[in-house]
Amino acid sequence: MDNVPVIDLSKAPGERAAWDRPALIVYLWAACELLFVTNPWQISSGLRVRVLRAFGAEIGDGVVFRPRTRVKFPWKLHVGNRSWVGEGVWFHNQDHIYIGHDVVISQETFMTTGSHAHRRDMALITRPIHIDAGVWITSRCVVLGGATVGRSALVKPLTVVFGDVPPNAVVSGDECVVVGHRFDRVDDAQDSAQT
Repeated sequence: MDNVPVIDLSKAPGERAAWDRPALIVYLWAACELLFVTNPWQISSGLRVRVLRAFGAEIGDGVVFRPRTRVKFPWKLHVGNRSWVGEGVWFHNQDHIYIGHDVVISQETFMTTGSHAHRRDMALITRPIHIDAGVWITSRCVVLGGATVGRSALVKPLTVVFGDVPPNAVVSGDECVVVGHRFDRVDDAQDSAQT
């Protein structure tokens, strides 16, 4: 199999293409992330939020960030009011991640906006992630760039999320299959009450 090509990674383009900030800011953020955000001994969610905001994150009121959170670039993170971010969540956000209000991102979930998929030159491709209001992404899920999760959807543990998840859907598995609805539809409940 010596005739199968190998990509010379030293020539891969775009090593710092997603930074959007001077190197000094990126390095300063890395130190602050380690001390104040990822640090499991630092127990204050409020301090995490203040440090993230200081580096450009847009974070609403009443947001909870648990220990061991990782954020690649806080200036590309947007979180709505009253959302909860569980322990060990990793936002590998080389592009923007938009999280609505009252969203739960549970433990050890990995959200990544960057990929090298299908590029023979290994160039970085980024796409944003959109998580609508009321969504619950349960533990150890992987959310890929370009994903949109609709209002009040529920993502079961260990699911790989890509593409569009409909509002109120319950999705599961490597193929992100709809397996049910999180809440009874309001219209269905009103129709039943009238009959």
